Amino acid sequence: MGHKAEERSVPCAPSRFGSGRLSDGWLRGTGAQSCSLVKFELPQAPHTPPQARKSRTLAPRTRTRRLRKNAKGSPPVFSIDEDRLWRDLMRSAQIGPGRAGGLSRLSLSDADGKVRRQLLDWAEEAGLPAEVDAAGNMFLRLAGKADVPPVLVGSHLDTQVAGGRFDGILGVLAGLEICRTLKDNGHVPARPIEVVNWTNEEGARFAPPMMASAVFSGAETLHWLYDRRDDEDVRLLDALEAIGFRGAAPVGKPIDSYFELHIEQGPELFDKGITAGIVTGGFAVRGILAKFHGETAHTGPTPMARRKNALVGAAIAAAAVDAIGHANAPVGKATVARLTAWPNKPGILSSYAELTIDARHADPHVADTMREEMLSALKEAAKSANVQVEVAGEWRFGDETFDEGCIQLLRDAAIARGVSHRDILSQAGHDAYYVSRVAPTAILFSPCVDGITHNEAEDVPREATMAAVNVLMDAVLARANRP
Repeated sequence: MGHKAEERSVPCAPSRFGSGRLSDGWLRGTGAQSCSLVKFELPQAPHTPPQARKSRTLAPRTRTRRLRKNAKGSPPVFSIDEDRLWRDLMRSAQIGPGRAGGLSRLSLSDADGKVRRQLLDWAEEAGLPAEVDAAGNMFLRLAGKADVPPVLVGSHLDTQVAGGRFDGILGVLAGLEICRTLKDNGHVPARPIEVVNWTNEEGARFAPPMMASAVFSGAETLHWLYDRRDDEDVRLLDALEAIGFRGAAPVGKPIDSYFELHIEQGPELFDKGITAGIVTGGFAVRGILAKFHGETAHTGPTPMARRKNALVGAAIAAAAVDAIGHANAPVGKATVARLTAWPNKPGILSSYAELTIDARHADPHVADTMREEMLSALKEAAKSANVQVEVAGEWRFGDETFDEGCIQLLRDAAIARGVSHRDILSQAGHDAYYVSRVAPTAILFSPCVDGITHNEAEDVPREATMAAVNVLMDAVLARANRP
């Protein structure tokens, strides 16, 4: 992507939060107003398409980040520099812009390399030494009083092909802001704190998602990771080396714990006017990659009874999977995420088709049943289309249990700051699922407007978002400073 496109201003949208403004409503010099984080009394402003949004410019200002003095024996409490974090988010939003105001920053693309180098620049300015492992995972370290396994905090910087400006990115830059705030106030935690940027969380270019955290946890091997290929048959290893982020550090190391801040990617928090979602667990996810094999033939003279159209087999299966989702709604969901075929041209039947599907449910046993139903649907679809089908890959996550101690730290932090919160389940995939297999882990959600995500119109209420980051900081610091 050209330099001109990357440097364009970043649009924002209106919302119901507080004064009716969203991410642009709190920008200095734009007539900002205060808002309540607990109760939203004003009606929602009409949604404005990304193309029609008016650009705003964030003006930096200096602020004191120490919040208050605590009782004797309690750890100090600070508040982040909201303007600094917002500037970073808006700078990220200029790197790999999409067509409609969001981002198109696929993993290990040139744009991904550029935002990674920006993160390294910020780390150097903050005095945070950086390390990159062989999977491209990045770690920025705030030293502690003791050289012991660190408390990790972060998420990912890659996006969907038509993605938003906050999905994953907020978690990484919130971690960076936490470390900078502690350094600004001269506070050295008892344990080190490290900010992490996981490689290829989205899985939009290299499937499946959350690959590098899977290797970090031991669920997959580095060789397996390196051999994943994109639609252009580029190996992940080659893409990693092309942007200069195949690090020397081994993948996987002892860590004390892991905290991840993420936009909810659903409407519950926003619709109910709640600032923080304490994630207690996730929906069980069962994913399948299916390949259909048929024969090419002419679309005209070939009799219907003799056709072996792989595309038809995949299409029949796709409709059946969608029906499984509706049969298990409203809790359950089944998704046809991707269907490709070859040669996929007019005048010729396709001899090959590939289908990516998954089922999700709050009850793991129901998710398992839905998986069995999908497998049966694949076989029936192949039989109906007179083709062969193979299950080329399967994955599962969401059954993991998050750490009660870390979860309670998030609750305690929200209560101490007077931030509205509630327990919630995650319905999306996160690197935290894999990390939870090797260390105590917790996820904190912040609201996104109308639950819109994996969409260039994705946006957040700024004040509620910043309040959630402060909650995250308090929990991370409490974990790092525990006896």
